[in-house]
Amino acid sequence: MKKHLIAMALVASVLPLSAAVKPDAVLMTVDGRPVTVGEFEYLYNKNKTQQATPQSLEDYLVMFENYKLKVADAEHAGIDKTPAFENEYIKFRDDLAAPYLRDQATEDALVEEAYNHRKNDYHVSHIMLPNTPDSEARLDSIRNEIVKGNITFEDAARQFSVDRPSAERGGRMGYVTPDRYPWAFEKASYDTKLGEISPVTDSGVAFHLIRVESITPAKGDVEASHILLLTQGMDDKGKAAVKERIDSIYNALVAGADFAELATRLSQDPGSARRGGSLGRFSHGMMVAEFDSMSYATPVGQISKPFATSYGYHIVKPTERFDIAPLDDEMRQNIIARMQRDNRANMPAEAKLDQLMSEYHAKVDEGEIKRLKDMAAANGCDSTFYANIMGMSTAVATFDGGKVSVHDAMAYLPMTLGTDADAFASNFTEAARNALRNAVREHAIERLAETNTDYRNLINEYRDGILLYEISNQKVWDKAAKDQQGLKEFFEANRSKYNWESPKFKSYVFFAKSDSVLQKALVYADSLDTTDPAQFAKDLRKRYGRDLKVERVIAAKGENAITDYLGFNGDKEAADKQSKWPFYAAWHGRLVAQPEDASDVRGAAVTDYQAYLEEQWLKDLRKKYKIKLNKKVFKQIEE
Repeated sequence: MKKHLIAMALVASVLPLSAAVKPDAVLMTVDGRPVTVGEFEYLYNKNKTQQATPQSLEDYLVMFENYKLKVADAEHAGIDKTPAFENEYIKFRDDLAAPYLRDQATEDALVEEAYNHRKNDYHVSHIMLPNTPDSEARLDSIRNEIVKGNITFEDAARQFSVDRPSAERGGRMGYVTPDRYPWAFEKASYDTKLGEISPVTDSGVAFHLIRVESITPAKGDVEASHILLLTQGMDDKGKAAVKERIDSIYNALVAGADFAELATRLSQDPGSARRGGSLGRFSHGMMVAEFDSMSYATPVGQISKPFATSYGYHIVKPTERFDIAPLDDEMRQNIIARMQRDNRANMPAEAKLDQLMSEYHAKVDEGEIKRLKDMAAANGCDSTFYANIMGMSTAVATFDGGKVSVHDAMAYLPMTLGTDADAFASNFTEAARNALRNAVREHAIERLAETNTDYRNLINEYRDGILLYEISNQKVWDKAAKDQQGLKEFFEANRSKYNWESPKFKSYVFFAKSDSVLQKALVYADSLDTTDPAQFAKDLRKRYGRDLKVERVIAAKGENAITDYLGFNGDKEAADKQSKWPFYAAWHGRLVAQPEDASDVRGAAVTDYQAYLEEQWLKDLRKKYKIKLNKKVFKQIEE
């Protein structure tokens, strides 16, 4: 199925056709179904913005009626009941409703929180255990021991943390910068006070205890270049030699040598060396500590003295500083994009759903669940019990506008069903709550179409658009392409419409990698059925594979160098130049004065046949379905 009608954003800014007519007034009925002025007005205004020359209201009315007749035909054909339709429609409906079902205050608070993290740099230590079932409890015990003073944080990190690089430093991890770590880890770091230890934090990849070592105002970002000489794996003598080399490079730079030129030629960091030493832009804490400190301490445009890191000796040259960007639209969208990748993504929607649960007075019937629990306890919580309650329509939860039955809640039970009545009651209560939340959400979406004009217009347009596409494909587009007999009869009835001004060369052209393959293929083709050109070509490919290519051609003189040579005694050199194959020949080629059948003018014939089918279809629709126009309302619209 295709989304083909939703091509523009909302058009609420377009002025109404007539302020004297209410949008909910009925303009017409099509097959007994009312069509309001508001729907007509919406689609008319949208159509008008897409037309180079706007249609008159009368002309658009005819087009609109045809549109509604086709939709009615699609409904009578049952297209709106097919799984394909329902799946596509529900997905679009949910996507369109999503912005209306988010709590803006929650989203704003999350954005503000994430932005505020950018204002300070948090230096932290942590103790990390793997994401295993017992890790959370183990870390909680470790935390208690640290708080009691039975072990220091540093010793606990060295003894228990699986992050060995930081563990060797007593848990010292470095700076936590926004968007660099999982949100749960970032949030726990920024929520923990200076010198204190966080609760056990599940980052999604491991469990952590986090201690905040320092909090300083954020330094923003820096852009810098560097020259690196490696010392990893060297003894003291080797490192001393490297130190002499980096000092000589530093002296050359002080004397006026070009930093980018020396970085390109001498730096042993190949990635940055290709860019004249440029590392690009980075945040505080992204580089190793010594490099980070020197990058921020060195003034922009100046060079640092040589300094060592675990990689080797560096000279760094900051080229630009960047302050913290304001919370403008761009920053907001960047933060929201990050939120979509973690557990914050659903928080605004969940907050809105909580509000709707309260607004609709949604509640689970604890009494009914207790009754089910008693049944399970009395009769046994076995497969027979579950089978007996499966079809029950008794309400286990209610809200303003609907209910959740036992049967509805059963769909939310876990796959593995327990045989204990208490476990059943616990699982079923949770299932009923989940079913209730989903029912409230569905009810809210349904109400959107009643209360929000923009949403209603778009969802109706999309629904009708799917139906229009599918029914048109069945009745016109696909039918014209596949109905060979109908196309043949249409061509014969309109043969004079497709006359050519000059003869054309009609043939199959065989292209081959060798002359022997070409000659064999020409002989073999005589044994094949050519009724179906596609099958004819497929049979040849099956025998000769990639050694042969077959093309069906119909071309007038001057249209193609190869057909000019084969059919009109044209220039062979020009044909050879156009062909990518060394050998080629025509099979049963001949000149024809006029089209012999519909396949000779297939493109034009199919297009015309589609127009014919559409015309006949619309005539049938106007006989089949009744349209009743409220002329008084339409006249008011025109005024």
